[in-house]
Amino acid sequence: MTTLTLQRQPSTAWLGTLTRSREFSVFLALVILIAVTVAANPRFLSGQSIKDLLLNSSILVILAVGQAIVIVTKNVDLSVGSVLGLTAFATGKIFIALPDLPVIAMLVIGIAIGALLGAVNGALIAVAKVPALVVTLGTLYIFRGVDFAWAQGQQISPSDLPADFLALGAGALLGFPYLALIALAVVMAFGLYLKNLRSGREFYAIGSDVQAARLYGIRVGRKVFSAFAISGALAGLAGVIYAAKYGNLDATAGQGLELNVVAAAVVGGVAIAGGVGTVYGAALGAVLLTTITSALPVLGVSPFWQRAMIGVLILASIVLDRYLALRTERRLRGHDSHAG
Repeated sequence: MTTLTLQRQPSTAWLGTLTRSREFSVFLALVILIAVTVAANPRFLSGQSIKDLLLNSSILVILAVGQAIVIVTKNVDLSVGSVLGLTAFATGKIFIALPDLPVIAMLVIGIAIGALLGAVNGALIAVAKVPALVVTLGTLYIFRGVDFAWAQGQQISPSDLPADFLALGAGALLGFPYLALIALAVVMAFGLYLKNLRSGREFYAIGSDVQAARLYGIRVGRKVFSAFAISGALAGLAGVIYAAKYGNLDATAGQGLELNVVAAAVVGGVAIAGGVGTVYGAALGAVLLTTITSALPVLGVSPFWQRAMIGVLILASIVLDRYLALRTERRLRGHDSHAG
């Protein structure tokens, strides 16, 4: 009996940890929302609806992963929508000039463009010591301005893009859209990186206590620079698949998307104060926000209330993060007092 009890305890502890996690809370909210929507309209879970939901959430998921890494370091990247837009338009222009360019090469080029733009943010923040909010708000307008100056009112249509590239946005493997599989690969890769590698854990150390991180020997400036470069690279990837998904491209692509990206990360449990959260939670937050956008019209809720609902979720997430932080602090103080 004792042996059986010892064997069950780790499993029970793991289950308890899972159910108390923020990711589980977001997943539960997602399940409840889907259940309520299906009760109102059973067709909400049809095969096509699920495919559309996966497609619509893929771009936001990829952006949310990069944003989560930045927020973990106690920073924020408001330029991701403009990076996506500039990369998407660049994708169209490159394919017009080089129609035989392989799709994989375009993905690499898009990532490189995004990484370069993210590196501009990272250099200004890490080297010039300018606050991330100020820098990325500025580059949001700068990158968008470059996009408008380049486009000059021009619009790229699907007929200007190669068929195999457009197939990336519309195709599927075993019923799963290619874009959803790319998003899943991004989430899994960076989730494992942040959890298992020392260089990934260093992002959390910086967000938790930047002075302690420096004393520990972490090169804070370099890590912050790399966080913004990663965010930019993923925004560049998102820009390429945005072009593949929609086909119609102009200088307004991705405009206003940055607020949804920040919201997805925060709702997914990435603390705006830094040092807490996972890319899995950010991805779930992105799926939840996308599902809300699709579900509210089905439930008869006016579109004007959709952003209000997202705002409520953001405020609730911030309040919950603050409550959990204070509760942890009280427990630590109580433990120290008891030990003393």
